[in-house]
This record gives sequence, structure tokens and C-alpha cells, in this order.
Amino acid sequence: MKIRHLRESDYRRMRWKNGGGWTTELYSQPLPEGGEGFGWRVSIADIESDGAFSTFPQCDRWIALLEGNGMRLEFDGAPTAMLDQRLDFVHFSGDAHTRGSLIDGPVRDFNLIARRDLWRCEIRQRPLVGSMLFAASAADLWFVYMAAGAARIERHGDLPEISMGESLLIEADDEPGSVVIDGGGELVMIRLIAL
Repeated sequence: MKIRHLRESDYRRMRWKNGGGWTTELYSQPLPEGGEGFGWRVSIADIESDGAFSTFPQCDRWIALLEGNGMRLEFDGAPTAMLDQRLDFVHFSGDAHTRGSLIDGPVRDFNLIARRDLWRCEIRQRPLVGSMLFAASAADLWFVYMAAGAARIERHGDLPEISMGESLLIEADDEPGSVVIDGGGELVMIRLIAL
């Protein structure tokens, strides 16, 4: 198994084109064969005002509240969704014209965007109490974000403790394998399966 420990110094922070907030890119997987754009991307957005979201054609999106009082998501031709419960993910099409309206002040949210023709994604929030096993085949990878607390990877003494706000990218080598994370806190776990 290949394990990459991503710290806040590895992330990229950038201003939105419309000036309505900031995005911190935790990780972006390039398209195969040098294509333009990304296959999937995980980011955290700081939203300071109401406004339109960027569209991402051919992509699926997942978004959840990290901090703040929440936001209303309005979609063309689809019911409105409320983003007002911490780490309760809303799934929608990146093709949709989407507008966010803040409920009461700025928010910070967690985002996954993935090309639907390249990746099938499963995303969930889980408490970490003790040990948790992550198994991967050659077609899988895991992105794990430490939303609260701290943890360590069992039997990998060369990797430091994973602190709140840091991430792990776990990829299988040629053969399936598993990784055990031990600690206490709260994880966002993303399983990405190559199509």
C-alpha cells in the first residue's frame, strides 16, 4: 500500500474568480494522459457571500458543512437543499446551475468533485474510536480527512501522527492490501473506484 500524508502546507489556497470566497485544494488528481482539468478533487471552501457556484460539466459533486450556520443550495430544475448539519453531505450534478445563499454569516464547507465517467465515489463521515480498517484493491483509493481529533497508522512508524485538518491518500499497489488507522476523533472517508 502507498500512503501519502498531506499536511496543511501541502494544500493550495486560491481566491474564487467571482471574489465570493476562497478554496483550499486538499488534493487534485490530474486527468489521464495529460488532459485538461482533474479526474477528482477534494477541497474546503470559505464562502463569504451569496452567489453562483462554478459549473463542472461531466462531474458529480458532494458538499457538506464544516463550520458556520449553513447555506441554502438552489438548483435549476431540482429541489432546494439545506446545508445546515455538520458533515451531512448533499450530492448533486456539477452540470447544474447552482446558487448558494448563506443562512446567517460565512460558512466553511467540504467538497468532492469527480468525473462520473472515470470514478465511482462513496463518501461518509464517521467517528473514530479506536481502530478502523481501510482495505483497497488495485482499482480503489481512499482519501481520508481528519475533521477532528488525531490518529496514527498502525505498523507505519515512519509516518507521523495525523492531526486535525490533515489528510491521507491511500492507494493499493499491484496487490490488494489494508491500512489500520487508530485514534480518536472524526473522519471524512472517501472511497474512489476507478471505472
